[in-house]
Amino acid sequence: MRHNKRFIGLKIAGFVVLGAACVTALGFGVMLLWNWLVPELFHGPVITFWQALGLFILSKLLFGGFMKDHDKKNSWKRRKWDRMQAKMEHMSPEEKEKLKSHFDRCWGRKWQREEEPKPPVERQPE
Repeated sequence: MRHNKRFIGLKIAGFVVLGAACVTALGFGVMLLWNWLVPELFHGPVITFWQALGLFILSKLLFGGFMKDHDKKNSWKRRKWDRMQAKMEHMSPEEKEKLKSHFDRCWGRKWQREEEPKPPVERQPE
């Protein structure tokens, strides 16, 4: 159990380091491109790393946004699940059962999507 927590901690630290490296690379990339092109072409100013990073963030906010696919309908998981459902529609019952048993062996029941709750059934008065 202790080994798992240590592995998760290392994984998180790795993502933090990778994220910082990507942000640094983006900042330096924008700075180098700006300082190479803008002063020569438009007689504009030379910018620093932090100004380049701010410029990048501003441009993402104005033109691209950071999270376009934030709603559930268009999420990556949803599209992947829909593709899997489409593939399963064309399978024979034997093929479906074989695939389900493979997932059960590998992942247990956690691979299954939670079903939407069904509305309560109204009972007829007796």
